[in-house]
Amino acid sequence: QVTLVESGGGLVQPGGSLRLSCTASTSMYKEYDMAWYRQAPGKQRELAASIGKGGSTFYGDFVKNRFTISRDNAKNTMYLQMNSLKPEDTSVYYCYAGGYGAGSWGLGTQVTVSS
Repeated sequence: QVTLVESGGGLVQPGGSLRLSCTASTSMYKEYDMAWYRQAPGKQRELAASIGKGGSTFYGDFVKNRFTISRDNAKNTMYLQMNSLKPEDTSVYYCYAGGYGAGSWGLGTQVTVSS
């Protein structure tokens, strides 16, 4: 299993931006497909964005060109740049690593969008 550590969450006003990071403790990072999920209170966890080991990306419908996922294999790190944030983006954001061995989850980072 891979240990994943998220960072970059916090409180931001509507319309603001945040960049989340997820760092993985594995020498095989480049072999993993990576993703960001989010879960708001009382709601199911949903996919925000994913990036394959080859760099292909996918976004949830709610993203609507506001988020950008990227990865730096040299740093074992994945990013999620979130712009034009809305109150409904308030959630715990989780990092996921899969596609190579058992899937792993991070503990999450809280994002709160509020004025």
